[in-house]
Parts: sequence; structure tokens; C-alpha cells
Amino acid sequence: MKTVIAIIRINLMNETKKALSDAGMPMMTAIGGAYGRGKGLVEKKIIDAASENIPEAVEYLGTEPRLRPQRVLYVTVSDHNVELTVNTIMETNRTGEPDDGKIFVLPEMDAIQVRTGVSGSEALD
Repeated sequence: MKTVIAIIRINLMNETKKALSDAGMPMMTAIGGAYGRGKGLVEKKIIDAASENIPEAVEYLGTEPRLRPQRVLYVTVSDHNVELTVNTIMETNRTGEPDDGKIFVLPEMDAIQVRTGVSGSEALD
């Protein structure tokens, strides 16, 4: 059993939910209100200068926020569904532009369904 954590663009959330559901993975948790950035194309010196209100650096960075709003998805699946889950998220969210997101795959020790007490992979069905 693995948990796939995907950081994606907000505007692709509905498409991602539908694609995962169509692929047989309808259960997920989504967290909004996440903000982040990748390596980006801006040097740290420019960001530091902008934080010191040096006009050239502020003008270079523009008025766009440095951290972008994102969604974080958690999808826990059986081992045999990891590749399909990852590929579905990648295909749905790949634009070819910076900020397409990031995916992490983590091992899980157990899953327990609160309502029934069923545990293990059966709790995912």
C-alpha cells in the first residue's frame, strides 16, 4: 500500500478528480490553501533585493506573488495501482510549463476504515 501525494495547479483539480475516478481511484483527500514554488527562474539575489525594496528587483519580479496557490492531493492505493495513479495525475496535469507540480510516493504501514474497523488493503476498497 502506498500514498501518492500530488501538488498540482488549482485550475486542474476538477480534471484530476475526474481522471482519477475514471481510472478507478475515486477516493482521495484534497487540501486547498497550499502555497509553494519550485526552483523557478529567479535567482535568490533578485528575491533578496526585492525584499529590501530595491526598485530594479521589484520591477523585475513584478506584482505576481512569489508563492503560487496550489492543491495537494493524497491518494492511498494498493501497490498494484501506484503506477496507474501516478500516470493519471501526470497526464492530466502536464502542461509543459513551469509549476506543473510534483508527485511523491510514500509507503504506508496500514489503513483502517473507521466505520467498520477493516484494515489493510481491504480498507481501500
